[in-house]
Amino acid sequence: ELEEIDKWLLSKYNKLVKNVKESMDEYDLNKVTKYLIEFVNEDLLITSWLPIHPRNDVAFGMSYTYLKKGWKISKFYDKDKNFLYWYCDIIDAQIKDEEYILVDLLVDIKVYPDGRYEILDEEELDEALNEGLITKEQKEEALNKLNALLEIIKKGEFPPKECL
Repeated sequence: ELEEIDKWLLSKYNKLVKNVKESMDEYDLNKVTKYLIEFVNEDLLITSWLPIHPRNDVAFGMSYTYLKKGWKISKFYDKDKNFLYWYCDIIDAQIKDEEYILVDLLVDIKVYPDGRYEILDEEELDEALNEGLITKEQKEEALNKLNALLEIIKKGEFPPKECL
């Protein structure tokens, strides 16, 4: 049986092939280019993972890291492959020498299947600022990214289509 990430990639690939073929049949190279650009996206990293330490509540997950937006949106599953919730880390993503460096900006959002959400670790963000671990600018950046994601959640546009 295919892993969820493999199913997702295969689904995206099959959709790409179908759309490109239809557009080529119509001699519409603009659409072909659009579909190819949408398929190859350097601003999104997708990973599947297992917890570092065994947990009773979470067995595995998938993460969708939006490098430019500064969000890592993770799907958490139990041992029976039931979806539990989304966990959204607010991050700073940097690329140095073709290597990705992801810095957790401490504040997070947990989104439940019914649409409820909770903001987590705001106190950690304040403590980090008070202790000089982050700058005022980094705190503002974290809160701006948090608010941008909250807007999407409140509008009912969460999760992003790539995460489905």
